[in-house]
Amino acid sequence: LYRSDASILIVDDAPTEYEDLMVEMLKELDIPFLIFINKVDILGDKAMNLSTIYEKRYNAPVLLGSALRKEGLEDLGEILLKIIPTDDEIPFLSDLVNGGDLIILVVPIDLGAPKGRLIMPQVHGIRDVLDAEGVAIVVKERELRYALMSIKQKPKLVVTDSQSITKVISDIPEDVMVTTFSILEARYRGGLEYSVESIKAVEELEDGDEVVIMEACTHRPLTEDIGRVKIPRWLVNHTGADLRFRIISGKEFPRLEEIENAKLIIHCGGCVVNRASMMRRYRMAKRLNKPMINYGVMITYLHGCLERCISPFGMEVKV
Repeated sequence: LYRSDASILIVDDAPTEYEDLMVEMLKELDIPFLIFINKVDILGDKAMNLSTIYEKRYNAPVLLGSALRKEGLEDLGEILLKIIPTDDEIPFLSDLVNGGDLIILVVPIDLGAPKGRLIMPQVHGIRDVLDAEGVAIVVKERELRYALMSIKQKPKLVVTDSQSITKVISDIPEDVMVTTFSILEARYRGGLEYSVESIKAVEELEDGDEVVIMEACTHRPLTEDIGRVKIPRWLVNHTGADLRFRIISGKEFPRLEEIENAKLIIHCGGCVVNRASMMRRYRMAKRLNKPMINYGVMITYLHGCLERCISPFGMEVKV
């Protein structure tokens, strides 16, 4: 049930404890639903009375129809589209940029970088700056200090790779906004708020707790893989706890039994899935009361930089 985007409760009689239980579960999981009163061809006038009862009892849309005669079915899709929550498109970067603003994008070129091209969040960031009539300067982390010395205008914002955040912060003035590509990606894909909210789970980890590293793809891991090696190492160093790590990869959200013992889920940026798919993953984690944190949010928190990196969005860490 927790995987559902919406639900249809099909009935043909007065509500009972069973309907009460189902509606209670749907509301607890924050799953939108409608009620379909079936067999109107048999119920006759009773169908309208049932409609009034269900609408008042559960405060939900009610549709009358007959599965046998295929009546009312054409309206199901229209009502479902109305009750399924729509996620308003969140800008990647452009809402932070005004015309003429100088934005510096710090792009490390290391073993994990694809040969001859930039990764999608970096391309997305450059394009958003240009679309907002801003000025984009792209440098590697070692050239950032030189770039700052060479320009007369103070940058409004610096965006960097998560793993370079401590060096970048040490090189820029305190009054310059800074964030990471991963945090921008988490915000764009709808997971930043829940990731930050889930940070408190990090401080509650104890010896023996299970932490799931969740990847939306099945990439070939590197020797110093960020999700499988570096984040687990940093997390153990931060908590001092003897943690158990498990890797789950794939485009489908895992079954409940696969994550029922997880005290924390650490999720990749989801570059191979779309926004709707990532939003669905965060909704499912929240419904299951499983804290889930984006890679970039986790990295900046473990490096002591998260508060500053989310301040451009008016957010703060509450642990």
